[in-house]
Amino acid sequence: MTMDESEIRSRIRQLVEEHRELDQAIIQMAENPATDQLELRRLKKRKLRLKDQIARYESRLIPDLGA
Repeated sequence: MTMDESEIRSRIRQLVEEHRELDQAIIQMAENPATDQLELRRLKKRKLRLKDQIARYESRLIPDLGA
């Protein structure tokens, strides 16, 4: 199934919001000395995966000049 531009932009907004929320959670956890370091690493990896997903969706919005 191919997504149209508005669906891609909507998905990007969702991912950006989730990324922002994770960023805030990571900041709060990092400030707490009793933080579970394994959970903190998991959140950081998840945040990186979201960043990669956002980049992939954004690249789909770039027109293919070779076509």
